[in-house]
Amino acid sequence: MLAVAAAALLGARLGKEQDGLAEKVIRLHVVANSDSEEDQALKLKVRDAVLEEGSLRLTGLDRDQAVGALTEALPELGRVAANTVAAEGYDYPVRVTLGPDQFPTKEYADFALPAGEYTALRVELGQGQGQNWWCVVFPPLCLDAVSERTEETLAQSGLTHSQVALVTGETEGYVVKFKAIELWETLKEAVKPLL
Repeated sequence: MLAVAAAALLGARLGKEQDGLAEKVIRLHVVANSDSEEDQALKLKVRDAVLEEGSLRLTGLDRDQAVGALTEALPELGRVAANTVAAEGYDYPVRVTLGPDQFPTKEYADFALPAGEYTALRVELGQGQGQNWWCVVFPPLCLDAVSERTEETLAQSGLTHSQVALVTGETEGYVVKFKAIELWETLKEAVKPLL
């Protein structure tokens, strides 16, 4: 019981850090029509096309400007995604939205993000029943990057030193911290109906 209470307290403190981090990050979430090999390959082609178009619009912007640019670009990003789907011979509907989305803890090559709610550019293909693909569209971390570039990109995008350390694992133990955040998020969701 004491361990759960300690984890909850740590989760609450780290949850505030996650909230601050979520206010500075925009995630990309691409959801395939199904888990078939063809639909999964299509998902990656759409991802590449959307990233190429979106990255052109985000250069030199801060986070608030990036949200504005992506909001304005939603129709064009939808066309780019739909054109990619059609060029590959499919007639799936494509939905592109920007808004809050729940994410689990996700480890990338040289950084990780804690579970929680983030603003996300969401691209859903067809039925949206397949495995999905996540990354960070702002700051631009979707492309392969070495640790030094990741830290530099995060810092230039307005993240505090403690937020950069949380994401890159500089302070070690971020997986344990993220599990505490996940526990905190679960507790918050369980308590919501009671309030």
